Amino acid sequence: MKRLIYFITLTLVLVSCGSRSGYFSFEGRLLNLNQGEFYVYSPDGVFNGVDTIKVDGGRFTFETPCKQEGTIMIVFPNFSEQPVFAEPGKTVTIKGDALHLKELEIEGTDVNEQMTAFSQRIAKVSPPEVLECAEQFVKDNPQSAVSVYILRKYFVLPKIEENSKDLKKAEELVNVVAKAQPKNGNVARMVRYLKVAGSGVTGSRMPSFTATDVYGKSVSDANLRGKVAVVYSLANWSYESRNMHGRLTRLKKEYGDKLALLGISLDASRQSCKNMLRIDSVSAMVVCDQMMFQSPFVELFAIDGVPANILFNAQGHIVERNVELNEIESKLKVLLN
Repeated sequence: MKRLIYFITLTLVLVSCGSRSGYFSFEGRLLNLNQGEFYVYSPDGVFNGVDTIKVDGGRFTFETPCKQEGTIMIVFPNFSEQPVFAEPGKTVTIKGDALHLKELEIEGTDVNEQMTAFSQRIAKVSPPEVLECAEQFVKDNPQSAVSVYILRKYFVLPKIEENSKDLKKAEELVNVVAKAQPKNGNVARMVRYLKVAGSGVTGSRMPSFTATDVYGKSVSDANLRGKVAVVYSLANWSYESRNMHGRLTRLKKEYGDKLALLGISLDASRQSCKNMLRIDSVSAMVVCDQMMFQSPFVELFAIDGVPANILFNAQGHIVERNVELNEIESKLKVLLN
């Protein structure tokens, strides 16, 4: 009888401390949000595709098979994103106010609690101080998964200026993290990206390339030259990139041959990419070599993220990189007109 009670108690303790073995889960509650839905995706392969989380009475839950540590991005109705760091067999809790999504509290694992502390700190400082906080966090915690996220968000993905000051800062911090995490593939990709990023600053010329699109048609830089062009990354698992793709194709329908588009799909499956493109009323050139972030196009165009974009003028020179979604239409209309 004592042994039975012991096993029941042990089972309850294990269940209360984490998710099922080989799974990761989170559960949450938000004030000022009764019903709705969120999208979730994983940029580093915890699971494939895009999933939906239903919110009822402010509460929501999510569980997914999880074989290794990774990142899950929650996309809220206002399109802001919240990273949740997944670990096999773990469960975390999320709580906060839907009116203050930047100050969510995520508890249950050390790395998510680190992210919570960082988010709450930068919510109270001015924009220039945010970068200072981000830099200091990376230097103090180079072994943390949070540092990898911060590197990408604040130092690698933002626009690279011509004076390369931002590029040098990014290289310095990435090297710090790479030394602490020598086997991290995401960090290795950032190292490779930064090595070629200097050739992708404003004013640089479009690189030469040849490829085959998802329908087997040959494409090259000749299809883009002499036109205003946008090269952009997309993936079926990224809601924001699909939204950007939709806006760009609508502009393509409006401006016709004056605008050229080249999408670089970072999906692992060409068929998954085709399924996403079936909803298009305007055909766009999309390349999907199924190599994801190992694709040669990632280095050729210095792309490291989804979504990312590069605007070229009709002379084939880079005008701007990583334009925000709400600005891309106005920027292109200036170039096209």
